[in-house]
Amino acid sequence: MQIPLNALRAFEAVAKTGSFKAAADLLFVTQSAVSHQIRHLEDWLGGPLFDREGGRPKLLPHGAELARAVSLSLAEMEAACTRAKVGQRAGPLVIAAIPSVAVCWLIPRLAGFRAAHPEVEIRVVYAMHGRDIDFRDVHLAFVFAKGRPDFLSVESEPFLGGESVPVCSPTILRGGRPVRPSEYLALGLLHDTDQSGWAAWFRRMGVPMPVQTGAAVFEDFNLLRAAALAGQGVALCPAAMIRPDLDAGRLVQLSDVSVLEEYGYHLLTAEMDDPARARDARAFRDWAFASRDGATPEAATGHGA
Repeated sequence: MQIPLNALRAFEAVAKTGSFKAAADLLFVTQSAVSHQIRHLEDWLGGPLFDREGGRPKLLPHGAELARAVSLSLAEMEAACTRAKVGQRAGPLVIAAIPSVAVCWLIPRLAGFRAAHPEVEIRVVYAMHGRDIDFRDVHLAFVFAKGRPDFLSVESEPFLGGESVPVCSPTILRGGRPVRPSEYLALGLLHDTDQSGWAAWFRRMGVPMPVQTGAAVFEDFNLLRAAALAGQGVALCPAAMIRPDLDAGRLVQLSDVSVLEEYGYHLLTAEMDDPARARDARAFRDWAFASRDGATPEAATGHGA
């Protein structure tokens, strides 16, 4: 009689989550389907795997031993399938980037990498701040984090600083640059997600944040930047992301007082079993850092001395 693989998968999910309901949610099936699979496995084995007294199923000793073996076996099978898939069709180099990096830094420079490495097919996708990245499908990622991110089998390198400074369009500075809190308030404060950034900035200035009516809050940095460029008020923006706007005079930095120095942009590179894919990822990584550092075009493309 064949081993009931579907039942073993359901069993592993119950052992991992500690409940039939949570296992059903994990597998995207009904709780009754999970219960049916567990009964099928127990019938096949000739005895129970769980102590069902009480509110939650508790693994019996031989059930716990089986759960460990099944978990390891499924992980090995998944890894083998991934290697086989990579071996059959490498596909593009997938680069995930949070929207601010994608729009303000990566996309404007990406033509340089494509010109230097036309043989590398790339796919750029969004990485959403605060959400986990599945490095089985993503090879490199630009993220924003407090401190240095730490992921298993992923290399993490600081890329750009996250310190933010107050900026605005020069078109709204009719009376000169603001100095007092009331002058900032008169220009209008633009907020990124919530008002905590400006509250921290005013604390750095030694004063409480003024009460603002009709505050404008933007749930995405690119929206915040667009509002600042449109002359709708003063925004706290990471200097590294808006450097081209400052250099071109589209935005003006109003103060050297900054916040969020403990945050930063990081480049994450996953470990890869495929040597060709790892070589492409390393080429992109080297290009990104050379481009960040303002290397010459030859050096940034990897053809320099």
